[in-house]
Order: sequence, then structure tokens, then C-alpha cells
Amino acid sequence: MESHTDKALLTDTKLNEKDVNRYWKMIINTMSEGLLLVAPDGTIMMVNKAFEEMTGYKAGEIIGNPCTTLECDACEMVLNSGDEHWCALFSKNQDKNCRCNLVIKNGSCLPVIKKATLLKNEEGELLGAIETLTDISELIQMDHEINQLSRQLEDRGGFFGLVGQSTVMRNVFELISKAAESSSPVIIFGESGTGKELAARAIHLCGPRKGKPYIELNCAAFNESLIESELFGHTKGAFTGAYQHRMGRFEEANGGDIFLDEIGDVPLSIQTKLLRVLESKQLERVGGNRTIDIDARIITATNKDLYRLIMENRFREDFFFRISVIPVHLPPLRNRPGDIPLLVNHFIKILAQKTQKPITGLTAEAMQAFTQYSWPGNVRELKSALEYAFTIADTAHIGLKDIPPRVVDSTQTAPVFSSDVGRLAPVFASDSSPLPPAESDKSRLINALQQTDGNQSKAARLLGVSRVTVWNRIKKYNINLDNLTQKLY
Repeated sequence: MESHTDKALLTDTKLNEKDVNRYWKMIINTMSEGLLLVAPDGTIMMVNKAFEEMTGYKAGEIIGNPCTTLECDACEMVLNSGDEHWCALFSKNQDKNCRCNLVIKNGSCLPVIKKATLLKNEEGELLGAIETLTDISELIQMDHEINQLSRQLEDRGGFFGLVGQSTVMRNVFELISKAAESSSPVIIFGESGTGKELAARAIHLCGPRKGKPYIELNCAAFNESLIESELFGHTKGAFTGAYQHRMGRFEEANGGDIFLDEIGDVPLSIQTKLLRVLESKQLERVGGNRTIDIDARIITATNKDLYRLIMENRFREDFFFRISVIPVHLPPLRNRPGDIPLLVNHFIKILAQKTQKPITGLTAEAMQAFTQYSWPGNVRELKSALEYAFTIADTAHIGLKDIPPRVVDSTQTAPVFSSDVGRLAPVFASDSSPLPPAESDKSRLINALQQTDGNQSKAARLLGVSRVTVWNRIKKYNINLDNLTQKLY
């Protein structure tokens, strides 16, 4: 049975109001959320340890300063100096819960959830406000990682989504693996649809930065004024519509990799600023004056001829040499026809799972059409053709009737790209009076064979098709190579 002495001891060990008042600083310093006490005039009266860790400001540095030091982009300042209250939190006399960005001591943005509660005495007089800050930067990073993993699942298979067993692709995979271990800038050249985005992501996932952020930006999607803000961020009020602070892509990628696609479309003024960032590892937000240290490896990609743009004064030569330390060239699909069956099977598995259609492959005729087609849109066009086929087909095997007409009609004239990246160059000049498709195709084949002294491999390269396609067309049009070459002499 419990004695009166035991009860007295138990009572003595319980915290009373006096003890709570004595230990309240220790209590708030155990919080994981940042906490600050703000006076009605905006002066910071107190902060806890979590606040110090989140912002980099020590209590002695921040106490006594106005809360505007944090440059919170959600604060609604009352600009009229004659107003009794300088902040809407006090003037509206209500609590506030919102997502916002703070500018911390090192100049970078910190995304937080802020909750502000007014503090009043027993008479209802306003004493100040208690604000709690929850750091959500890790949640944002997790969101990026989830999106990245989702894309990886969609592109699963092969070498991080890149599919191929040809010698040229094996060389690409080896170069990507080596480039990933370096922190030097990488540039990826390739025609549209060759998989430059997949190659960039593979470089990130192969290297030591794979656990860090990976941020992508298509430079062609923004005009000059917007791309600067996207890359470097901006401060609240930097321009019309800048209602809050915004962290730029470089800041988001800090410690990881940033992929700038379509780098050939970046204006010269932005190239200059990017060059400065690459050289100094520092940036300033649009409208800001704080220098921010960044550590992000840059990966770029283009389907344009940058050498030609340099000659036309549309691309800075010094910027080109800075971003092209490690060049990676992705071959067009027509230069690796042996990989077409692998790609077909790869996408069929993905599409079958996505659409739940019992399609398992192509008929022999359909596969032959796929291997003979020149694929000017490369792997992207091949995937689109299979998506079309999955919509049309109603049997287990996709036939000729199920694939796009342009692929079936091997006599169609598709644009042929030269070996120079991104430069569209038809092999033969067209006549002023166009020939019927079959005649035009036959004439081009004969012209190519004459130019190459009957060498089918060289003719195939000129036409941008495989050697097998040249051989099939020679049979189709009954072309006599002996008679053809004799006419040359």
C-alpha cells in the first residue's frame, strides 16, 4: 500500500508551473521546428536552436533585428507609413498558416511552412506573435526523386533506358559511365529523338552525385527574360508578377547535376551569365544583390550545329569550350538498324503493360518495314509508331495494316540528315518537276550508286538507310549494277 511519504515524493517529482517556467527554454530548444518571437513592431525577441540551424543565424546575430531580415515572400507589408500596423498579421488580428520562402544567412532560399499565432495578455492586449517554421526542402527533394523514379520505371530496360547492342551504342554506354565519374561539364550531341534526355539522366545515375538533386530545364521553352529567372531565381518584386522569392534551377541542383536541354537556343546574354556561374561557382538572383555559392555539375544537350552558330556570332566560343569538356555523340537510328528489333521489343513490353493489350510482337512483314524505314525522327518516332499500332491493332501481332503508312510505304521520301549534328541536308537536289514517289526513290538510288561506283554500303550512307534496304531496292527495281557502273566509263 502506498504511504503518505511516497505520495509526497511523487508529487515533488512532477513538473509544476514554476518548473515549466524555469525549463521553458530547454523545452523549446528540443523542437525540430524553428521558432521565433516577434514584437508588434517587427523586432525579433527570441529564437530557438532549430531556428539557428535552419537559417544559419545565431541568436546573438538575429535578436533585436527586424523580422524583415528573413525576407519572407509571404509577409504582407502595409506600405502606408501612417498605418498603425506595419504588417497585415497584426492589422488583421488573425493567425496565419502558409507556405513561403525565407532568405537565410548564406543568401539561399529556404522553403518552409510558416504558422504565426498572435500572443495576447489577459486583457487582450497584443504582445507579439509566435512563429514556427517547418523546413520542407527535403520534401521538395523527395518529390523530385519520385518524379525521376517514375520516369525511370517508364524507360526501364537497357542502359538506364537507352537500348542498343550495336558497337556504336556500346561505345556510348562506356563513355557515359566514364563521364559520370567526373565533375566536368558534359555536352550531348544528337538529332531530335535520339535519347539525349535519357543519356543525361544516365550520367547522373552512374556517378557519385546520384543521391543528390537532378534538375532539368528545356532552354527552348522560355524567352530571354524568363529563362534568367528559371536558371538563377528571383527575389520578390524583381519584376512584374514576381510575387514571391523563387529558387532557381541551379540552386535546386546544388550538390547534384543540372541538365540544360536545347542549349543552342540560349540567348547570348544568358550565355555570358552562365559562363560566369561556371567559372566562379556563384550566382545572384534576378533583383537580388547577394552572392550565392553553388556546386552543380552542368550537363547540356543540343541538336544544333554549334560550330556554325559560333561562326554566325549566335553562340559564344568561350562558353562552348567551357560546356563541352566531355562530348557525347548519340548516333541516329538509321546508323544502327541492328538495334531496331531490340527497341521494338523494348517498347512493346512497356506499351503492353500500360494498355493491357495482349500484343506480343510484330509480324515478319511489319518488322521488315520497320528495319527498312529511315526513321528521321529516330527512337522517338519509332516509339510513336508503336503507340499508333497499339491503338489500331486487334491481334497479338502487329501487321502492316496496323503501322503508320509512312513506315509501310518504303518508297516515301523522308528527310535525310547529314552526319553533322542537327543539319538537315537532302542528299540530292529535287527536280523542279517532281517525279512520282517510286520513280523519285529509284532515281535517288541510281544516283547514289553512280556516285559511289556501285558500292552499296556507301550508297546506303548517302541515302541514310541500311545496306539491306539498298539491296532490297536494287532487287525491287531490277537495277543491274554491271550495266550501271559501265555507263560511268
